[in-house]
Amino acid sequence: MTSPALDVALSYHQAWTGKDFEKAMTYVADDIVCHAPSGRLEGAEAFRGFMGPFTQILTGSSLLAAFGDETTALLMYDTATIPVASAPGAEMLTVREGKIVELRIIFDRTPFDAARAAAAGA
Repeated sequence: MTSPALDVALSYHQAWTGKDFEKAMTYVADDIVCHAPSGRLEGAEAFRGFMGPFTQILTGSSLLAAFGDETTALLMYDTATIPVASAPGAEMLTVREGKIVELRIIFDRTPFDAARAAAAGA
C-alpha cells in the first residue's frame, strides 16, 4: 500500500538511485530544507550541490524499507559507491503538493572515513 508522500519519496529515490538526478530534482521543492550530517541546506541549488556529487559515485542501491502517510515518508536503504561497498542510509521526507519540502538524511559516515584514511595511507 502506498500513500501520497510515499509515492513521491519512492519516485524521487528511484530516480536518483537510477542515475537520473535531473528527474529526481523534479520532486524537490525550490525552497527545500535538507538536514544532512554536514549541516542544514536551504534551497534546491544547495541541495543539488550536496546530493549531485553523491549520485556520481553511486554504483548501486537496495531499498530496505519504506513507510509513509499523507505528508511524511521514511525510506531506509543501503548504497554502494565507488569508494565504499556498503553505506546504509535513511531519509525522512516531508511532502507538500507533490514536492519534497523537507528532507532529513542520516547515513553512516564510518565507511567513507575508513576509505579516505586507506586512500591517504593512514
